Amino acid sequence: MLFDTHVHLNADQFEEDRDETIQRAREAGVKYMTVVGFDRKTIPKALEIAENDENIYAAVGWHPVDAIDMTEEDLEWIEELADHPKVVAIGEMGLDYHWDKSPKDVQKEVFRKQIALAKRVELPIIIHNREATEDIVELLEQEHAEEVGGIMHCYNGPVELAHKCIDMNFMISLGGPVTFKNAKLPKEVARSVELKHLLVETDSPFLAPHPNRGKRNEPAWVSLVAEQIAELKGLSYEEVSEITTENAKRFFGIRA
Repeated sequence: MLFDTHVHLNADQFEEDRDETIQRAREAGVKYMTVVGFDRKTIPKALEIAENDENIYAAVGWHPVDAIDMTEEDLEWIEELADHPKVVAIGEMGLDYHWDKSPKDVQKEVFRKQIALAKRVELPIIIHNREATEDIVELLEQEHAEEVGGIMHCYNGPVELAHKCIDMNFMISLGGPVTFKNAKLPKEVARSVELKHLLVETDSPFLAPHPNRGKRNEPAWVSLVAEQIAELKGLSYEEVSEITTENAKRFFGIRA
């Protein structure tokens, strides 16, 4: 049994075969999924998908690339949606220094506002990080994000900072990159971080794991992530699957 903690089934890439994709995931042993919405288009779709499946949940937030587009009304809307029974986290939020659509200061402001929101609604946060690891950790410390905790989504930073995040009440989530042959950092993190602090994800339709790299990713392939972690840690696939699933259920407050 697996829990894909970060999937974008609400993306246009799944418009033609979403039901079939979910079925393939079930057949691969993926019982639970969290669909992440991050703007005005993807948030309602994430909720719709979650409402139609008892084992699919939703996260709602605002992506840092589009931080410049977020209004106070959007923030209020996200806060209202936090009361939805299938919403288990706020995000994805964070910093993205790869793209230049939103200035860094705007990204940081929106990030801070969403952390404050998460504290008000008492939900954990999901962190998007691209080329901004040190700034993200610093901001999480400044805003005392440990009060709600969260997930370092598709973590690709150094081992030392992974442990610093764990000390701040964050889980480390690994996705497709841990399977890439040249991905040294995720493999080091997988070896170093105790299993009780790890989650697995796909970030579908992005970052498909080896040997499917370059294809449209899908939640069934989270099994390849769990297999790689098991190999790196010298554990059984069954143990990694069971413990990461229990980690995710505990983190999201899911009792089913």
